[in-house]
Amino acid sequence: MKKFVNKNWLYLVGAAVGAIAGYIYYQQIGCSTGTCMITSKPLNSTVYFAVMGALLFGMFKKETHAQQ
Repeated sequence: MKKFVNKNWLYLVGAAVGAIAGYIYYQQIGCSTGTCMITSKPLNSTVYFAVMGALLFGMFKKETHAQQ
């Protein structure tokens, strides 16, 4: 588990930041009509933003190549 966290810490931080941002977005802006797919429910908004945060933060991860 520790090895997984050390290897993917940037993705995990991005997912946490995105989840927090998604919930705040749902609370502050949300969807008044309830017809919006992403922002109509807090779970949808939180999960969507968590995935987007992980992808965004993952772009800054430096790849290490194994020598042969």
